[in-house]
Amino acid sequence: MTRPITIIGAGIGGLVLALELHQAGVECRIYEAAPELRPLGVGINLLPHATAVLGGLDVMDGLTAIAVETEESIFFNRFGQKIFSEPAGRRAGYQWPQLSIHRGELQLHLADVVRQRLGADAIVLDHQATGVEQDENGVTVRFRSIRTGRPQESITSDIAVSAEGVHSSVRKQFYPEEGAPKYSGVVMWRGTTVAPPFLTGASMVRAGWLTDGKMVIYPIKNAVDDAGNQLVNWVAELEAPYTGGRDWGKQGDPADFMPAFEDWHFDWLDVPALLRGAESVLVYPMVDQDPLPQWTFGRVTLLGDAAHPMVPRGSNGAGQAILDAHALRVALESTTDQQQALLAYEADRLPKTSAVVLTNRTNPPDAILREVWERTGDRPFDDINDVMTPEELTQISQNYQSIAGFEAPAATSSAAS
Repeated sequence: MTRPITIIGAGIGGLVLALELHQAGVECRIYEAAPELRPLGVGINLLPHATAVLGGLDVMDGLTAIAVETEESIFFNRFGQKIFSEPAGRRAGYQWPQLSIHRGELQLHLADVVRQRLGADAIVLDHQATGVEQDENGVTVRFRSIRTGRPQESITSDIAVSAEGVHSSVRKQFYPEEGAPKYSGVVMWRGTTVAPPFLTGASMVRAGWLTDGKMVIYPIKNAVDDAGNQLVNWVAELEAPYTGGRDWGKQGDPADFMPAFEDWHFDWLDVPALLRGAESVLVYPMVDQDPLPQWTFGRVTLLGDAAHPMVPRGSNGAGQAILDAHALRVALESTTDQQQALLAYEADRLPKTSAVVLTNRTNPPDAILREVWERTGDRPFDDINDVMTPEELTQISQNYQSIAGFEAPAATSSAAS
């Protein structure tokens, strides 16, 4: 008789994996370091390849109720001039929507579903993994309490999956000499602001470029008050030195980035007012790690950010973790040899995610903004068609979609006139 699979980490990847395994009739239990689950973070985007997986798990109704269905992806220069737009999600012909959602609300919703389906004890809190040991009889995960600092009871199972995120103890155990993450030279400041709808009310905006200031802006919740305002997620990005470590909850100082955006007053959005309206600002460096040669070590494997931390460009971090979870479920269903299943999962997902990690460094979707910035010398244009052809703009976007695994079934886009 097989023992429940041990999932380390109750982030998005770990929670989706638990739902996948439960649906497949495979027992599992999640061990999470945090003493309590709280709605941390800001907004994220779930692309159609990820929402298709969530749809297969029958959780989409709950998610669409707390998210905004993104209708378009649209690009501007820092002067507010439209460069390019393309429909998103179902507007682009996908079966499943593209969702913009608060990361913490997504996590808590998935955790609620896990507890409803797997039982109230399916997620064990205050269990931070400190290492693994394995032999021919199983794998044992050691834990300690965040609250007390003392060891918790070790758990032995047939296989274990590290979905601990970028600070994975299991990854560090197998790659002790890996070293510090690679810094891209770009810092991002993130916040959410209650504000009136802009453009379509469901637009994902990318504007400017990193040297002079770049913004990513999109709503993540509708009708948050009686005035019909939305909760709008924004990310300000600038090339700058950074030595503040890799902590998603680190508070940022608006004085470090506001000067770059003070003159961004457009007819479709007052950006400085949006930034000043945030209750708090978080700061984080755009960092990643070189792709690993191996995720699976006997009875243990990596998943999500523990396996392939990537710079947050292209809306793919959470999405790739969700795809990992589905692929691992498929591999486990395909054979009774669980260790062989882990190797099959790795063979499928490692090359795909490595391609996304490397492409995010050089040619993500916002490479469109870089090309226009370089070709115009960071000046306004009279006609975008004199800068880049519609075919060039479309090709950049489609190349990324192909690598990331969500090519649109019907490519529809428009350059500004």
